[in-house]
Amino acid sequence: MLNKQLINPQSIVIIGGSNNINKPGGKIVKNIIDGGYQGVLNVVNPKYNNIQGVPCFSTINDIPKTDLAILAIPAKDCLDAITILAHQKNTKAFIIISAGFAEANKTGKRIEKKITAVINKVNGCLIGPNCIGVINKNYKGVFTSPIPKYSPDGCDLISSSGAIAVFIMESGTQLGVKFANVYSVGNGAQTTIEDILEYMDLHYNPSLNSPIKLLYLETINNPEKLLKHASSLIKKGAKIAAIKAGSTLEGSRAATSHTGAIASSDLTVRALFKKAGIVYCSSREELLSVASIFNYKELKGKNIAIITHAGGSAVMLADELSKGGLHIPVIKGKKAKELESYLFPGSSVSNPIDFLATGTAEQLGIIIDFCEHEFDFIDAMVVVFGSPGLFDVENVYTLLNTKLERCKKPIFPVLPSVVNAHKEITSFLNKGNINFPDEVVLGKALAQVYKTPFPVLTEITLPSINKEKVRALIDEAKNGYLNSKSTAFLLDAAGIPRVKEIVESSKDVLLSKIKQKNFPIVMKVVGPLHKSDVKGVILNVISKKEVSQNFDKLMQIKNATGVLVQPMVSGLELFVGVKKEDRFKHTIFCGLGGVFVEILKDISAGLSPLSKFEIEQMIKGLRGYKLLQGARGKVGVNIETFIDIIQRVSALVEVAPEIVEMDMNPLIGSKKEINAVDVRIRIEKKRSS
Repeated sequence: MLNKQLINPQSIVIIGGSNNINKPGGKIVKNIIDGGYQGVLNVVNPKYNNIQGVPCFSTINDIPKTDLAILAIPAKDCLDAITILAHQKNTKAFIIISAGFAEANKTGKRIEKKITAVINKVNGCLIGPNCIGVINKNYKGVFTSPIPKYSPDGCDLISSSGAIAVFIMESGTQLGVKFANVYSVGNGAQTTIEDILEYMDLHYNPSLNSPIKLLYLETINNPEKLLKHASSLIKKGAKIAAIKAGSTLEGSRAATSHTGAIASSDLTVRALFKKAGIVYCSSREELLSVASIFNYKELKGKNIAIITHAGGSAVMLADELSKGGLHIPVIKGKKAKELESYLFPGSSVSNPIDFLATGTAEQLGIIIDFCEHEFDFIDAMVVVFGSPGLFDVENVYTLLNTKLERCKKPIFPVLPSVVNAHKEITSFLNKGNINFPDEVVLGKALAQVYKTPFPVLTEITLPSINKEKVRALIDEAKNGYLNSKSTAFLLDAAGIPRVKEIVESSKDVLLSKIKQKNFPIVMKVVGPLHKSDVKGVILNVISKKEVSQNFDKLMQIKNATGVLVQPMVSGLELFVGVKKEDRFKHTIFCGLGGVFVEILKDISAGLSPLSKFEIEQMIKGLRGYKLLQGARGKVGVNIETFIDIIQRVSALVEVAPEIVEMDMNPLIGSKKEINAVDVRIRIEKKRSS
């Protein structure tokens, strides 16, 4: 947890500071001085008595007591320095910018652990190691540049990577994005991104603190803490966007089921972000675009008016918005004709509203006023206005600035002429505005913001299941895939409807249990994991003679232990899966079964426990949702039953966290009922050390 000594230190010592501002130790000293730090600043360097006008001490033993120490010395020397600082100088906050710790080798990892233990013993706070430092209103404790001017209403940036933090600040400043607090956690040996987010949540004051939080994560150490405090901040009025890098490397490792094959770590992260209300971003460019959107008035609907003098930009933007689920409604009727009368011949108002390259600032103002006051169905506007370099566009951007201030509907300015209109854009940004130089990036970001749900406001109530029966089976089971009998037992205990089955290793016993009324049936081999791959599924068996013949055939398959028989059922194939990622709660997947999941991967994901509303959104997000409703000659399925099954799966894994993989493919659905046909469940119990 962050402490007051880190946030607002009354004294700072830089271990390894120098006069060479081209080196980290020297640059930190300069940045703190230039940043106007008001407290006591000292430096430790045995070579000098004074560094950049700051008192310099030969050893740490010589310095007075200090709140915050920033270390820019070799990794091997950090432990001794911190031990003295913590135990003799009452230092409670540490920033280690040095590299060569856990990210380097085992020796570095051991040193890092020892340092953390020393700091923990005195209830101190550590940022790093291997980071660029901290920026806030009190001091600029970083060795990098540029250092953006502190803005209370700017973005808080928390980054695993120091370099990425610098790149984001560099690019953001050029767009007009402002920054408040910046934390580079580096290795996160003690203080992680989740810890900083927790501090921001517990101390959040909407009138004092920035409402916009930007995250760059390479590791999610504590998903539950991230979920708790991110969703809490968003409920308080904050907005959060994040990049999670490195999510797909092991995404399909050792896939032993449909779920395992499609359920990458990235999908789990996306499910976590969605549940928390965090806008998922895939690049720095997208992250900054989302941050820019956050700085403008809130988008409350999906109907967008594109106002432009560049037809190509409008087409690309319209494509991207449409792909993202936003709508560019046609503008027509009496008011459209009236608007057209104010524009030059050849202009189009149908949406996109193209008022030609010769369009004027006055005409732009009229168009915006019509969208604001006359076209009630328009929720927001995107204005694309560049310059071929033939004339000054200052009057256009001045008009746009006025409309941004006065209009209630959000307006997003795309000003792509960063060379031809550099002076005018700079003037526009200096008035506190933010530019979107690329219309496609804006379109993608706008769609991400719009479709990111608000965190669930109420406690999630899951269906009642037989917890005692579930726990009894799980406690007795061994690691690995459950057999057919145990799987059926769990489904029944959870209240998940299934097609009844007979499993036997004896042909005679199996034949005695099958009645003529049961036909047609399906026969499946028991034992091999992938039945279809070994030709272990036989459909439309219509007589006992065929049962006898097929039994012999199936039992000849390698690793066969028995034969399963089910009645043939017809309907729409559905899919529900579960995967447990390390440290995360269970991710639950749903979609259409068969080709849709195996080839098209048309699935939605959510993090357990799942509310009914979350599941509804998951189902509606499927590309094949219309098939569930009934389309293309398909009858459709009982969606309420489908929702209930998914919730029961969520209830099951909450009771049995040992379930690491579950695959229900297919479930066969109709308007009347949905039944699980083929189910595999794998459990993994933690081994006692």
